[in-house]
Amino acid sequence: MQTKSFEEKIEDIVKKKIDDLGIKRYTKTEPTGNSMVDNALKNGESKKGNNGGNYPDIKLVLVKNGRCIPVMIEIKGTKGKLKKTDKTGGISKDIDSVVNYAVNGAAHYGEIILKNSGLQEIIIVGINGIEENGIIKGECEGYYLSRHNYMEPKIIDKITFDDFSLFKDENLDKLFDICKKCNMTEDAIEFLIKEKERYLEEHIKKIHQDLYDNVQLQTALTTNSKLYLFCGLIMAGLSIKGSSDLETDDLKSFDNETLSDGAILLNRIKAFVKNKGNYYNKADRIVNLLTNVFEKDILWKPKNGESILKQLYTEVKEDIIPILNSELHLDFTGRILNSINDWVHIENDRKNDVVLTPRYITQLMAKLARTNMDSYVWDSAMGSAGFLVSAMDIMIRDAQNKIVDITTLNEKIRHIKEQQIFGIEILDNIYMLAVLNMILMGDGSSNIQNSDSHNFKLSDLTDFKANVFLLNPPYSAKGNGFIFVEEALQQMQNGYACIIIQDSAGNGQGLPYTKSILNHNTLEASIKMPSKLLKASVSVYIFVIKIGRPHELDDLVTFIDFSEDGYSRLNRKKSTQEVNLRDTDHAKDRYAEIEAIVLGKKPKTNYYTEQNGKVIKDTITLNGNDWLFTQHQKIETMPTEDDFKKIVTDYLSWKVSTLMRGED
Repeated sequence: MQTKSFEEKIEDIVKKKIDDLGIKRYTKTEPTGNSMVDNALKNGESKKGNNGGNYPDIKLVLVKNGRCIPVMIEIKGTKGKLKKTDKTGGISKDIDSVVNYAVNGAAHYGEIILKNSGLQEIIIVGINGIEENGIIKGECEGYYLSRHNYMEPKIIDKITFDDFSLFKDENLDKLFDICKKCNMTEDAIEFLIKEKERYLEEHIKKIHQDLYDNVQLQTALTTNSKLYLFCGLIMAGLSIKGSSDLETDDLKSFDNETLSDGAILLNRIKAFVKNKGNYYNKADRIVNLLTNVFEKDILWKPKNGESILKQLYTEVKEDIIPILNSELHLDFTGRILNSINDWVHIENDRKNDVVLTPRYITQLMAKLARTNMDSYVWDSAMGSAGFLVSAMDIMIRDAQNKIVDITTLNEKIRHIKEQQIFGIEILDNIYMLAVLNMILMGDGSSNIQNSDSHNFKLSDLTDFKANVFLLNPPYSAKGNGFIFVEEALQQMQNGYACIIIQDSAGNGQGLPYTKSILNHNTLEASIKMPSKLLKASVSVYIFVIKIGRPHELDDLVTFIDFSEDGYSRLNRKKSTQEVNLRDTDHAKDRYAEIEAIVLGKKPKTNYYTEQNGKVIKDTITLNGNDWLFTQHQKIETMPTEDDFKKIVTDYLSWKVSTLMRGED
């Protein structure tokens, strides 16, 4: 009786794993039923260079919604036979490698199919198994090949020897999404996002300008009313489960209050808000804020057969909604808020000092606070919820990177949105921005409240163990806003806080709160931010605080001068952020370096070092009044020989140039 080879044992193990998942598989000689796959394998060049005779160990054909991706699996059972690379690090294609190594053989089958069929994409999997001390150890690598990528293999790290669940029918959307991302470089994705953001911002500003220029509306609508109007039009245009979308033709511009465009839009808004079941308790409040605007007859009464509401909704429907419904919309909800920043010069702005934090700053701060999929994030003065949006985005992306099974992933994302974020905002109009922002993130509004955070206790939230606190407080509050920080940290046991605040709060005007905070928390980093970051007249710092550990006198604080962040800034209100914020000196790399420094990782660049004076490691007192970079900066007043040489060189250069111009 012939004994099975170890390769066959590994093949049997893999087959059982696939069968246990309910995935249809095909053996070496068994046809898949897909003529393109079968004919390509039959007629294509074999591993040894002959025509025909290609027999992958296991074959899958993944089909969903008209998309077909074959999977070719090759198995070996000898140590070191998983993959052989060439001098460039790529998968070797010589005959020996193709015949004797798992990944190389699978890659051969993949290329044969793509070259000899009309298929555009394929997944190849190499598996190798060995036995050590009676224990079977498997290793596996999966790759995505496509014509779009010129068949350059892109690794799919979620395919492992212990987990083939990506091939289950219910997980194919996840797999297809991974494959799609394989087709685009980071630069290509970033370019696409920026293009969408630019387009979105241009059209939001255009709608705002139309509102501003409309003579009829100049006295009829306050700034708040315009804000509510815009939010309501977006809500009316977004999709509602169980209902067709509201089309422009559905607005008839009837001169009848009950049948008016305002009434139609309000009904749609009510349905949309209440369809978001997680915040029924907020529905009436939101609708009440919007009703007073959409019932204004100047908006719904037709002029020349068409109402202002229909005109505005047409713009929103055609220019805004398609972008928000796209799968990339999570990346630019912050741009919407930046675009309408000029609108938020509200009646109580000066009193509450409302300042919207740019998205690239909220993202940085969420990362500095160590946000991940298991974080519980809150903001006690959330404004438009920019911090919560960035944190939620990071949390969801982390979950997507770590969880393969689609059912488990969806449950985690639902939990993140409904249970792991919390925010409070006292102003009705800014709260409306937060609601819209959360809706555009895919709900996530069950834990945002319209109330006074000074009267709130975190313990009132069931099972919300906050471990990330993000804040841009109103600087007019006590301690330049540090009262919000102390109140929040007193209610937390561990984690990190990341605060962006006026610089004077760190040199004494944050007292007594800064001193009190050090009794139970550790200041880890102090970052001097660029001028004109939030408002032209306000200089700000970011403070990173570790919660639950008292600051000790010999604790080193990392002070960073980030005043040069690679961006050039203008303040043209009618211009897009593409004009007002330009990357002129490696801004992306600089922000990555700051993140690495604060998180204790090795930076890939060296714009900010102790050697060039941009980073200082120093202690602070426990008085809470020496938290700024400038207070720890040692300025050398004694001139050096290099200083002297530079002065002489500059003088001689000037003298020569004046003489050449014939001047004395």
